[in-house]
Amino acid sequence: MSHYDKVYSVRQVNGYIKNMFTQDFLLRNLRVGGEVSNCKYHTSGHIYFSLKDESGAIACVMFAGQRKGLAFSMKNGDKVVVEGSVDVYQRDGRYQMYARKISLEGAGLLYERFLALKDELEEMGMFAAEYKQPIPRFIQTLGVVTAPTGAAIQDIRNIAARRNPYVQIILYPALVQGDGAKESIVKGIQALDALGVDVMIVGRGGGSIEDLWAFNEEVVARAVFDCSVPVISAVGHETDTTIIDYVADLRAPTPSAAAELAVYDYRALQEDLRAYEKALQDRMGDRLTRMWERIRQYQTRLRYLSPQSQIREKRQYLADTEERLRADMDRQILRAQNALDLYVERLKGLSPLDRLKQGFSYSMDEKGRTLMSIAQVQAGDVVTVQVSDGSIRAQVREVTPVDWDGQEGVVG
Repeated sequence: MSHYDKVYSVRQVNGYIKNMFTQDFLLRNLRVGGEVSNCKYHTSGHIYFSLKDESGAIACVMFAGQRKGLAFSMKNGDKVVVEGSVDVYQRDGRYQMYARKISLEGAGLLYERFLALKDELEEMGMFAAEYKQPIPRFIQTLGVVTAPTGAAIQDIRNIAARRNPYVQIILYPALVQGDGAKESIVKGIQALDALGVDVMIVGRGGGSIEDLWAFNEEVVARAVFDCSVPVISAVGHETDTTIIDYVADLRAPTPSAAAELAVYDYRALQEDLRAYEKALQDRMGDRLTRMWERIRQYQTRLRYLSPQSQIREKRQYLADTEERLRADMDRQILRAQNALDLYVERLKGLSPLDRLKQGFSYSMDEKGRTLMSIAQVQAGDVVTVQVSDGSIRAQVREVTPVDWDGQEGVVG
């Protein structure tokens, strides 16, 4: 039986065709360029799309495990180059391209170079925050590396003059695109760094990625990184991003914004100073008012607590005390005088003189001892009798004892 008479199954045919594709070296590794269409991102992570040109289309798939080969967000209409293999999907009996790597054509290739350099410099640490220098708040000199003509320098001049007309702008006229642009920008950065400006703006107006490419060059990025002066990058419009935006100490979305970031608005400073002055005066006024009130309170307290007032008070207290003491002393003296008078009167009744005046006398022996008993003398002794107006010497003739109860006797 010839092969024309044999009936093959669909599976056999698809397997045979798949085997042919597998054995074809060209189909195992090729690059195909075209426009993306029917692009779908599956929840599994796979990407399904078609690659077409003016003559036709080919189905493509990039599995989730190969997504590292896609460095951008692919969408319909992108001009891309797909690297991979062509094989048969045996179940459906159709062939498709299995993508391992997808890159953009033209500007897309530049974008890939941009991403590759960005990853390399980031890995080297050139984007690290610890290397960023702070932008001085108040500057005297502003260096600018840009084209001498164009909107960028005019915007910087106008805004800087409006915010602070006393800031000196030093322009290094550099090529910002085309041949020699990267070398010119590097020389401008190094020259202004050597001059010692306070802060530097490096940039230009917007444009395509090709126009801005000089600011994506590694030599320019290294010049910005090595600059001792704080650098503000200002390349393109707000949506444009270049390598030096990551390396610079501060990124501004536009040259105008860079001027606003670099030059402090002295009018705002004046307003702030006036506000601070008013606030200070108000606080000083309030504090002085409180201090004067406190001084008046101290004055009032001082009137009562001052040494002079205390001395006057103590003097008055001493005078009052002296008066009370004198009065007490007078009362004590008067009481003592009265008591003394009583004692005197009482003593008068006991005084020997008074007794003598009343006719009494007292006798003493020759030795001057008062005679108080007849036992002290004998008949013949000489005694002295003391009367009120003198003394009498007498000789004892006899001694007569007396019994005051009425009995009487004579001692011879």
